[in-house]
Amino acid sequence: MTQNKIVQEKFTVIDGKDLVLGRLGSNVAKRLLLGENIKIINCKDIIILGRKKYLVNRYKTKLSNKVIGQGPYYSRSPSDIVKRSFRNMLPYKNQRGIEAFKRLKCYNSTPSILSSVNKTVVEGAKLDSNSVFYYTRVEEISKVLGYTKNK
Repeated sequence: MTQNKIVQEKFTVIDGKDLVLGRLGSNVAKRLLLGENIKIINCKDIIILGRKKYLVNRYKTKLSNKVIGQGPYYSRSPSDIVKRSFRNMLPYKNQRGIEAFKRLKCYNSTPSILSSVNKTVVEGAKLDSNSVFYYTRVEEISKVLGYTKNK
């Protein structure tokens, strides 16, 4: 008779609230390539530097440039926007990058399972509001693109 063993995997939880997307991405990509499992919560509150009008126009252009039925397909969900940008910071076309990308999980809000877990803070990715004037949250971009939360 074999017993089912529950394997507790070790992972790092990062709260994305008020973190800059590019700085967070470079940190996360390096850690994923070193073999770390990472879960990012509150992806809707991650910040992209730049004017909202320009950023929305850039994402709308990406959505409209596809050939119907052939792709590329861009998701409108905040967690998927964040995950795709992190994928582009990895060598995702070779085996090492594919395995690293599988170790990344992104959530729009905080799941009940991860609410009691200690969250890691990425110091280099925090928004410095004194020196940055123009920034946009990922949630605002996805809302303009037509994302609606399923209830």
